Amino acid sequence: MSAAEEIIDIVDEDDRVIGQRPRGEAYARGLRHRCAFVLVRDAEGRIFVHRRTPTKPVFPSRYDMFVGGVVGAGESYDDAAHREAEEELGVSGLPRPTFLFKFLYDDGAGGAWWSAVYEVRCELPVDPQAEEVAWHAFLTEDEVKLRLGEGGSEGRWEWVPDGLAAYERLKAYDGHRP
Repeated sequence: MSAAEEIIDIVDEDDRVIGQRPRGEAYARGLRHRCAFVLVRDAEGRIFVHRRTPTKPVFPSRYDMFVGGVVGAGESYDDAAHREAEEELGVSGLPRPTFLFKFLYDDGAGGAWWSAVYEVRCELPVDPQAEEVAWHAFLTEDEVKLRLGEGGSEGRWEWVPDGLAAYERLKAYDGHRP
């Protein structure tokens, strides 16, 4: 089965399941669905950053500081976060990611998805999926800020917009953690 044929839950504005559709149809029609975002840090606290492959149907060749993806039909956010993190990092035995918060992302062009944000520490050697990840590295917070263009546009990378939205909310969330 191709990714476009995968069945996903369609949800309402309150994140209640109202039906199921193939992923390709959900994307084409802008149907609200669910996604999991996982911020991965290594033992030194650096963030896993990757560039998506040019064959990805959504945001090809852009950079992302989250791994994750679409939640399957009947799958929980927690299970999707764990599955997607292990798949994209190419590891098994990863600790279960810790849920932080959820928000409704709206791309402004008719697409919206509920986005559950998680974090996990990965001390395993990573071997990312070649069909998902074209390049990867663990970057320090300062390196990420430089690539985000904080302090100027020189060195700025083109990032996935939903990941940027999640990252901005994560920074605000971190500022309110005890």
